[in-house]
Amino acid sequence: MAVVKTQDLVTETENSREQLIAITQQLVRIPSVTPPSDTRKIAKAVSELLIKRDNVNVSFHHKEPIIENLVAVARADKPGKRLILNGHLDTYPTGDSDTWQDDPFSGVLKDGRIYGRGSADMKGGIACALVTFNLLANNPGLWSGEVVLALVGDEESMGVLGSQFLLDNVPEARGDAMLCGDVGSPMVPRIGEKGMIWIDIFATGKSAHGAHVHRGVNAIDRLRKAMDALDRLSDLVITTPDNVATVIQNAQSISEPLSGVGEAEVLKKVTVNFGRIEGGVTANLVADQAEVNADIRIPMGCSVQTVEIEIKKNLTSIPGIQFEITRRYEPSWTQKDDPIVVAVLNACQVVLDSQTPVVNMRVGASDARLYRAADIPTVVCGLTPYNLGGPDEFVDIDELVIAAKIHTLAALNFLASTEA
Repeated sequence: MAVVKTQDLVTETENSREQLIAITQQLVRIPSVTPPSDTRKIAKAVSELLIKRDNVNVSFHHKEPIIENLVAVARADKPGKRLILNGHLDTYPTGDSDTWQDDPFSGVLKDGRIYGRGSADMKGGIACALVTFNLLANNPGLWSGEVVLALVGDEESMGVLGSQFLLDNVPEARGDAMLCGDVGSPMVPRIGEKGMIWIDIFATGKSAHGAHVHRGVNAIDRLRKAMDALDRLSDLVITTPDNVATVIQNAQSISEPLSGVGEAEVLKKVTVNFGRIEGGVTANLVADQAEVNADIRIPMGCSVQTVEIEIKKNLTSIPGIQFEITRRYEPSWTQKDDPIVVAVLNACQVVLDSQTPVVNMRVGASDARLYRAADIPTVVCGLTPYNLGGPDEFVDIDELVIAAKIHTLAALNFLASTEA
């Protein structure tokens, strides 16, 4: 593959600035919040933005009618590997729209930023993937194999009807590697994620008047004991695999200024977050029921089974306590020397020039875990999530261009022709 042609394509990506802005704004202006994850309109809009060529095929897939998933396949002139460009069309809810400076779906452009729900997570990332896909599809002689755009509808609710549905039912959604433009930073491509358990804990007691506590059994007291017992999971001693520990350590000085001080420690330990609690009726009654929902994150070097054994050991001895694990998945990891990791990191180094990018684990979840569970090496390299999940979410336009260039160059690196 001639270097000058590759560089020309990267330059063309850089020149797509106005197109990236327009696509991001258009997608932000189409509400696709989860719930209900209605992605029919946005999936159709994306399909209309795809290049129309004989080497491109577009299809729609769903298990539930409103959660539409799109799969587009572009084929090169020569056979080779298949690269999946994965992304999610759904977003967080907007919350109280009065707390936003502008309408959450305005896609307003000001001060070098695009504002709106999903601008960073991840409609800007989808714009990058679209530009990359169209450029490669339009230049099938520059690379080998297939590039697949797999855009899904329910990542924010764990991907069962999105990426997992495609992996189970659509052969084109599986490939030799996956690159996802979900949120993060071009400076820190993410090659692993912590695992997760969601658990609901229910406590029962005996109601009585609040002044007659000796005649009742308080469910909230029992629940507090259960919460304390669950919180002790964070004391589990974890032996982080050497290769993972090295990556986390080497990334700390660059990753923590972007993701928050303490990220390196959190990546190596079990964490417990109590996200919702409810119980009782009124202050002057002994509560006869209470419940809490908790989120447990599991690092590399630990397993879902290990944590579940501890949960059962800690909770079953407390009277009046029952629990249900509603979601579970293992921590996941792609080796640093895997071809897709090398391709993405090399692209970051070229595009970022004087800056030094590093790979690291990812604290939060993404559909990358589903691809790794299917033995497909995966990298997440996306945009910095400003005001993620809150009002006035925005994406930096300069970074939008940088991310698109990285995706184009990484795809070309990974799908490089064997011929000069």
